[in-house]
Amino acid sequence: MDQTERHAVVLTVWTPAAVQLARAGSFVVAIPNEGEVDEQQAEFAQRIAEEGAAGARTRGYDAVARVAESDLSVAKTIDDVAEEIDAGLIVCGQRGRGTIGSALLGSVSHALAAHTKRPVLIAPQHTS
Repeated sequence: MDQTERHAVVLTVWTPAAVQLARAGSFVVAIPNEGEVDEQQAEFAQRIAEEGAAGARTRGYDAVARVAESDLSVAKTIDDVAEEIDAGLIVCGQRGRGTIGSALLGSVSHALAAHTKRPVLIAPQHTS
């Protein structure tokens, strides 16, 4: 396999606090330290992406970390980034909300599988 076939982008998507509250139906109009909360979320997302890329590199991939902010839909954000980088495959995990949670809250993996034009591999959650 040549290097182009071993390239990976590990993407972590984060959502601003105000957007999360609005989705949850909150009537809160201002969040104390909103900028600080969002900055912490972005930093956490970067750490997760970097850890994932490091893990992929130990498995022989030429992997880079990437973070994206989602104001609309996490699945749409993933799809947009996949389109931008012309991804050959989207790999995502299951969050494990269960049947009722997924029905009520939706599932990023199911939304991706249903709406993207790219192949999607949904990896089961690893438990040890």
